[in-house]
Amino acid sequence: MKNIVAVPFLAVVLLLCTSGKLEFRRDYKVRTVVIDAGHGGKDVGCNGKHSQEADVALSLALQVGKLIQENLPDVKVIYTRKEDKFVELIDRAGIANKNDADLFISIHLNSGPPAAYGTETYTMGIQKSEGNLLVAKRENSVVLQEENYKENYNGFDPNSPQSHILFTLHQSAYIDNSLSFASKVEEEFSTRVGRKSRGVKQAPFLVLWKSFMPSVLIECGFLTNPTEEKFLNDKTGQTYMASGIYRAFKEYKKELEVMN
Repeated sequence: MKNIVAVPFLAVVLLLCTSGKLEFRRDYKVRTVVIDAGHGGKDVGCNGKHSQEADVALSLALQVGKLIQENLPDVKVIYTRKEDKFVELIDRAGIANKNDADLFISIHLNSGPPAAYGTETYTMGIQKSEGNLLVAKRENSVVLQEENYKENYNGFDPNSPQSHILFTLHQSAYIDNSLSFASKVEEEFSTRVGRKSRGVKQAPFLVLWKSFMPSVLIECGFLTNPTEEKFLNDKTGQTYMASGIYRAFKEYKKELEVMN
């Protein structure tokens, strides 16, 4: 488990456990990012008319990672998957924790009525609307395809609002930085990419539950909207979206490290 107690936004001080003692460090760097392409394998996610969420999410995730590797060589990029395979939700966070990641980014696509469109970026938290909870329930329902999911997720019931609320407490130590990065993502989408931003939201996503670092889940658009589906499957459209996430990451990293 990551030994970081919190990453204060203004002070940027790390507490590391060394030889049984707490040691203060003021040279904090964003060194490792884990990029999670949502769904995969037997779990295709939501469907558009011509595409599936798992495929589009993977393409976007790989492009974001490539941009970071090419332009920020001091950052280690780790993927939860680089091909079309099924990865359990608890293992996605586990990969981030095992590699002592400084940020966890989970990339998804949304579904809804054909008229629904736009991007939204989530952090872990108590839902502020029924719509947020519905998105979380849809993304969390993948646990039903996992073996022993009740044991792995402490009896979690994806159909129970009470279960979702209980899981929001685990990310409280990282909420400020999670919200900071999420805001930068949505700002990039709206001002630089020209997308309709539906805002930064909070909801209880299982994929963020046990990640011991700032974490976000990005819904890059609605595959159920024909116009958005076309854009999100277009090579240029994907480049715009991946570039937006990359620029948000670059600014987030710069903002934290400049406080050293």
